[in-house]
Amino acid sequence: MVMAMMLLPAMDIVAKLLSANMASGQAAWSRFAFQALYLLPLVATGVHGLRMPAQWHLHALRGLFIATATLLFFTAITHMPVADAIAIFFVEPLLLTLMSPFFLGEKIGWRRVSASLFGFIGALIIIQPGQSAFDWRAVLPLGAALCFAFYLVLTRKLAQRTDPVTVQFFTGVAGCIALSLALGLGTFLDIEFLTISTPTPSQWGLMALLGAIGCVGHLLVVQAFRYHDASLLAPLQYLEIVSAVLLGWLVFSDFPSETTWLGIAIIIGAGIYVYWREQRAKGIDSRSG
Repeated sequence: MVMAMMLLPAMDIVAKLLSANMASGQAAWSRFAFQALYLLPLVATGVHGLRMPAQWHLHALRGLFIATATLLFFTAITHMPVADAIAIFFVEPLLLTLMSPFFLGEKIGWRRVSASLFGFIGALIIIQPGQSAFDWRAVLPLGAALCFAFYLVLTRKLAQRTDPVTVQFFTGVAGCIALSLALGLGTFLDIEFLTISTPTPSQWGLMALLGAIGCVGHLLVVQAFRYHDASLLAPLQYLEIVSAVLLGWLVFSDFPSETTWLGIAIIIGAGIYVYWREQRAKGIDSRSG
């Protein structure tokens, strides 16, 4: 999960570069189209081949949630710095932690909830709430957060019964289909962020890179959810802000302020604390058993 969170912001950086001259919807489409393309040989030569999975409707719904989240987030980062958008997005681990008892039957204690809230406070310190952060554009990463929380709930359900490659392949297919329909309608209605254009060779390269990062990153996420509770993994998503801030500085010369580093320290501390508490609880259970 830590590896995934450090890798995935690179996808947002590539998407921001692409969205300067391409509709964010088309950039989001490429993320899923190339993911499905990369995984097709592995699925086709696997044990089950290309057969439709037993819970195909959950795969389709999962693909729809992540496609919507990606579209909303890629549109958001065309209007604001990547670090700011991710910081607003990080109401999502809190949502996931609070949703896990209702949708996954997981037990959570006050320490996990408190650590999630503490990490969210760190995110608020980073974005420094004000006019620029809480205008209409803030609704986009908030909407992405809600969709991504539901996506991870379904990930937890499917990861127990389906191998990660198959899960991600059908997610790529479902996301590609959903965004293809949206782009077709958007082009017909002349909606700016859903209008198709002809990519240049360099844009094709960035689109392929976007799909590769998303594919590897989310394979790691699915693998993590096979072995740990969603409520445990949720606070670790705050680590993504570290990579986002550093990459934003390197690519867009957006150097973090002192308050940003303070927020990052709080976020990292919250994630490490939840993991430490979980490991300590497991140690106590094993000794008592």
